[in-house]
Amino acid sequence: MEFFNQILDVFFHLDTHLGRIVEQYGALTYVVLFLIIFIETGVVFMPFLPGDSLLFAAGMMAAKYPDSLNIWLIVALLIIAAILGDSCNYLIGRRFGNKIQQFRLFGKPMIKPEQLAHTHGFYEKYGASTIVIARFVPIVRTLAPFVGGVAAMNYAVFFKFNIIGAILWVASLAFAGYFLGSIPLVRDNFEKVVLGIVALSVMPILWQLVKARFSFVKA
Repeated sequence: MEFFNQILDVFFHLDTHLGRIVEQYGALTYVVLFLIIFIETGVVFMPFLPGDSLLFAAGMMAAKYPDSLNIWLIVALLIIAAILGDSCNYLIGRRFGNKIQQFRLFGKPMIKPEQLAHTHGFYEKYGASTIVIARFVPIVRTLAPFVGGVAAMNYAVFFKFNIIGAILWVASLAFAGYFLGSIPLVRDNFEKVVLGIVALSVMPILWQLVKARFSFVKA
């Protein structure tokens, strides 16, 4: 029971307790990381789970606990988790998309219309490469494969970009955490670094909102 409580801790408190998971459970940390990345990318209702920051933290933990975690295994497993997650989300959108968009919880839509509209805007601007670009944009990362499924995007095209995006996203952030984690300034300010990554991750969304706001005012 304690193990699952700590999993929930990681889910809802970003990555600050990941080191404690590694120290107590060692190799089982791979399972925790795999599940979080899979759910964050594969369940359309879960865009709030850590993604970018978790990958960076996983790399740092691999550098800090080399006897418990292997960076190459982390990267390989989480690439698979990201690919499976996006594929699952695509299939959910393809099969149940319209029903899910209409579903309400406590009178409120489970998926906000403005989030879907923002994701549609990405598709209009970047086409199929949205699947790659969205990997680095929170919320859009979770919604992009779902919207692709709703729009009946060709699955062969989707899967190709899914693989490319997963490799670039996981490898870049995990290896960045691994190599930067050995720098004392980064290691000693772990929480600040994680918050910085989260802030950088949402910058594209904020930029798009500002542009949309000014376009509306000018109109």
